[in-house]
Amino acid sequence: MTLDGRTALVTGGARGIGAAVARRLAGAGADVAITYRRADDRARRVVAEIGALGRRAVAIPADAADPAAATGAVDRAAAELGRLDVLVNNAGIAPYGPLEDVRPEDVDHVLAVHVRAAYLAAQAAARHLGPGGRIISVGSSMAERVPDPGWTLYAMSKSALLGLTKGLARDLGPRGITAVLVHPGSTDTEMNPADSPDAEHERAHSALGRYGRPDDVAAMVAHLAGPGGDYVTGAAIVVDGGYAA
Repeated sequence: MTLDGRTALVTGGARGIGAAVARRLAGAGADVAITYRRADDRARRVVAEIGALGRRAVAIPADAADPAAATGAVDRAAAELGRLDVLVNNAGIAPYGPLEDVRPEDVDHVLAVHVRAAYLAAQAAARHLGPGGRIISVGSSMAERVPDPGWTLYAMSKSALLGLTKGLARDLGPRGITAVLVHPGSTDTEMNPADSPDAEHERAHSALGRYGRPDDVAAMVAHLAGPGGDYVTGAAIVVDGGYAA
């Protein structure tokens, strides 16, 4: 697999799954832009790691909850890298709590980050992508199975990405652009560390009995971003160790 000559934007690419995706795409030959909200030092580290691979890298401060920032990051990435071939909608948060405690403003914020930002970024990317372009969104296995209470808002917001993906596949398919959704399961990141108090409970839901690694998800994203994704569109690919089996 090679992504030589290709460019990509990974939102939320300073840490966790996003950072793993950015590094993996660069390792396959792509120049990569990432967005970040507050993790300046980590964003610089990812940029340095990509540079060490001989690829160009750009870190763009952007709050996914801000509509102007969501679209501006896409345009800036395309301008600084000279083109845009791959958009990875990864930026996200992990809201958790009893249903009765969720406030209307909480709903608005989560939908802004997970749904509106992904839509606006895809809309902006469509102006730059050519034939062979990719829009890959990172969802969650909870979009298909919610085994515990307290995750209704999160699951709802991630489920919306399937409709986005299917719609994009139809809108952009005639231009040779694909849209795919990747659903990770429990993945060892800061938001859900494998040594957290609830980790054993989460492992019990996995058919493989372990947490995923960020690079497990990144490997699938890189595959879909390359030639392996040429005929895959409008689909949700699960990378969850059997969580939803």
